[in-house]
Amino acid sequence: MSDAGAGPAPGPDGLARCPWALSAADYLTYHDEEWGRPVRDDAGMFERLSLEAFQSGLSWLTILRKRENFRAAFRGFDLAAVAGFGPGDEQRLLADAGIVRNRAKIEAVIGNARAALAVPGGLAALVWRYAETPAARRSPRPTCPRGHRRPRRVPASCGGTGSPSPARSRSMPRCRPAAWWTTTWPAASAVRRIHEHASR
Repeated sequence: MSDAGAGPAPGPDGLARCPWALSAADYLTYHDEEWGRPVRDDAGMFERLSLEAFQSGLSWLTILRKRENFRAAFRGFDLAAVAGFGPGDEQRLLADAGIVRNRAKIEAVIGNARAALAVPGGLAALVWRYAETPAARRSPRPTCPRGHRRPRRVPASCGGTGSPSPARSRSMPRCRPAAWWTTTWPAASAVRRIHEHASR
């Protein structure tokens, strides 16, 4: 997408939306019903962490279009069900053309489910506890209301105080559907916290 400097645009129903949401029907539904809304349940949080892991190296649109297949393959992302997956399930997933068949990612999701079950209070509570700590509020990571992925500085065109220096302009992420953790912290940190708690 190349609409980083564009403002809201009217959708097919005339309502203004982020420009990226108008590029595909799947994005439009995701934008209207889910994007930017907090996730508070364990299964929902685990699903998003897992899908973001599968999205690595691919487009978010690819994952959205396979989402129902992922839900079926991973038993609705129920933590206990996925944690109980064995070698036979791994082979089943590797043979499932409806999902992203990457052995490392599949094994990571199963391992993360097992670790998440050991987190006191649950996965969602852990994520939000760290997201809402005073330290996080004191030094928030720059975010952009248009969905830029963690820019070093929020551009003035997006309501920030300035744009990146020319030396960094090439690394300035393009406007795209923001991941669920945009205003908190990256998924890698979430997974690390899960495993830290599970090992205690």
